[in-house]
Amino acid sequence: MLARRLSELGKPVDWAYEAIFAALVGGLVGSRGYYIIQNYDQVRHDLLGSIFSGSGLVWYGGVIGGAIAVVAWARWRGMLNLALLDMCAIVLSLGYAIGRIGCQVSGDGDYGIRSHLPWAMGYPNGTVPTPPGVRVQPTPIYETAAMCLLAYMLWRLRDRVRPGVLFALYLLLSGLERLLVEFIRRNHEVLAGLTAPQLESIALCVLGLAWLSALLRRGGIAALRPAAA
Repeated sequence: MLARRLSELGKPVDWAYEAIFAALVGGLVGSRGYYIIQNYDQVRHDLLGSIFSGSGLVWYGGVIGGAIAVVAWARWRGMLNLALLDMCAIVLSLGYAIGRIGCQVSGDGDYGIRSHLPWAMGYPNGTVPTPPGVRVQPTPIYETAAMCLLAYMLWRLRDRVRPGVLFALYLLLSGLERLLVEFIRRNHEVLAGLTAPQLESIALCVLGLAWLSALLRRGGIAALRPAAA
């Protein structure tokens, strides 16, 4: 998708591989570092082993690390602009959806609270197994479906709105998705009855909403449309 979008913008398609590689390296470093900071009391006895462990990757840490690496790459290539943010919004949405498939099939503990809904399920053989006979909300499936829809919507809008609008929509809608799904997940509350991902999601929603509001105040709905050629 990134290569196709770069081609549409008249940029070398090989840049897609460079950007994804930068995001991969930065994302792995960031997600691992975030996990270690978040769970320091549990990993401090074997800090080196925890750094190179095959488990314990946090999404928001990956976003931060990946963003830093991609910004550095974009500055090197002279493409640090709003079009880059819009491209990242699309591929981040799809990447998140694919990543949650891994959470679902591995049963890594990202599932939800106990449930008796018809589609509730157990993860007795997961890396973080559910107790025998217990069924829970399959939240990774919800997130995969929601983020696939978001990626599709952003892709369809890519030439229908001005640069920056896609990224603002991504911040608002991806933050809202995570905020809502956390109400039926197993994460611990940290402030005002909310989990750490919910607080981070609220910040994303506020930023995206403020971005869109600023555009609307400047010129109404017309401010969201691409400039005339």
